[in-house]
Amino acid sequence: MIYLGELYSPFLMDIKIYTSNGCKYCTQVKKLFNRAGLTEYEEITCPNREFLLSNCPNATSYPWVIIDGKEIGGLVETARYFLQEGIVSSDKNERS
Repeated sequence: MIYLGELYSPFLMDIKIYTSNGCKYCTQVKKLFNRAGLTEYEEITCPNREFLLSNCPNATSYPWVIIDGKEIGGLVETARYFLQEGIVSSDKNERS
């Protein structure tokens, strides 16, 4: 988390997304970030699984998301994290 005085800003997070070409879950996690207004992130396209594991030994799937040095996980874990941190709302009537 980054704090600006008393102001918490999810928009200033250090975000890395490890992806694989053609992965539908990778596409979905990027859409999730965009819907949340988080468009500043580093996408690292992995040429193979060994590359992913050499950079993220705990990774279990693509995509693999790291926010402020904390390994969040894949698409489902990232969506859950966004809800817990209040970055997105579960209110179906609210549009991001």
